[in-house]
Amino acid sequence: MVDSLEITGTLSIPLTEIELSFVRSSGPGGQNVNKVASAVQLRFDARNSPSLPDPVRQRLIALAGARATKDGTIVITADRHRTQPLNREDALSRLADLIKAATHVPRKRRPTRPTLASKRRRMDSKTRRGAVKALRGSKPGQD
Repeated sequence: MVDSLEITGTLSIPLTEIELSFVRSSGPGGQNVNKVASAVQLRFDARNSPSLPDPVRQRLIALAGARATKDGTIVITADRHRTQPLNREDALSRLADLIKAATHVPRKRRPTRPTLASKRRRMDSKTRRGAVKALRGSKPGQD
């Protein structure tokens, strides 16, 4: 049995930090859907996790959006499949994908200035557009 969730070669989350609970699913399951708790609710306390570096933690909570609570717990509900094991794997893989996305450091944007040619093209198109609109103003010969 695997005792940690592998994210990257250098980052893994121990399964002891992830809380899984099983609830009744609203998804597929036929008659079973009313009596079997096949949906998985995964809870991961990202804010207090010792496994995550601080920059990754901050990006993870920001990326999670509505899936993150105010206290930094990420909640993922998986009910795509009919069975508990498949939903459990789905929830864990979705958490892993989210954390992997948070490990990516976004490149800092460098502001650039428009080129002289692009300024000229913009002004030329504005002039042409203005000329087209000026022709709509009044009919020729009527003042």
